[in-house]
Amino acid sequence: MYDPIAWLYDPWSASVIEDVSFYVEEALAAGGGVVELGVGTGRIAIPTALAGAYVIGIDSSAGMLAVCSERAREAGVGERLDLRLGDLRRPPVDERVPIVTCPFRSYLHLRGDDERLEALRAARELLRPGGRLVFDVFTPSREDIEETHGRWIEREPGIDERADWDLAAQTLTLSVRGLQGSSTMTLWWVEPARWHTLLAESGFEVLECYGWFDRRPFAGGEDSVWIARRK
Repeated sequence: MYDPIAWLYDPWSASVIEDVSFYVEEALAAGGGVVELGVGTGRIAIPTALAGAYVIGIDSSAGMLAVCSERAREAGVGERLDLRLGDLRRPPVDERVPIVTCPFRSYLHLRGDDERLEALRAARELLRPGGRLVFDVFTPSREDIEETHGRWIEREPGIDERADWDLAAQTLTLSVRGLQGSSTMTLWWVEPARWHTLLAESGFEVLECYGWFDRRPFAGGEDSVWIARRK
């Protein structure tokens, strides 16, 4: 899914910067190693390492990890990133850490509650007692669906994106294309109330649910940012 666009990913996501400082702050506040699920090309992991944290980065795309490794070397933090090929539901990590993060809506790649519960429970097992899971997801607005459905839109110069929404199935089929590659992927969303229930069923206590990375309280918008503590 991401291998064909591994070298396109950074220019595709170039304008997405609003979450970086939030995740860096959370990692530093935890005061120890970080496991980042869905590390991708290191958009967040590399700034986190530059800030002084040690990051174990997990991703299911070997291509994305190759880009991340190169970017980390270029930034001079290769020794602070431990990159591993693996799945959100079965991360290849024996270490126990004070914080696990899953940025940029990566949990939306999970299909159905069984996969969501499996992934959340796996994240819990990586945490020390009282450790925190931090992630963000979205629930689309009707306005966003109406504005984007079935249309190719230029996301960045030379990079087009198309969203095909299915409200009944609660899926987004997202396509991206550019000179360096193309791919199509499916994302599954659920309402915030369901995430709250899933976290409780997985052995977490929700500490915060924000509506954006500036830590404003969640008030029913599209985005939700979660901080949950291992019970």
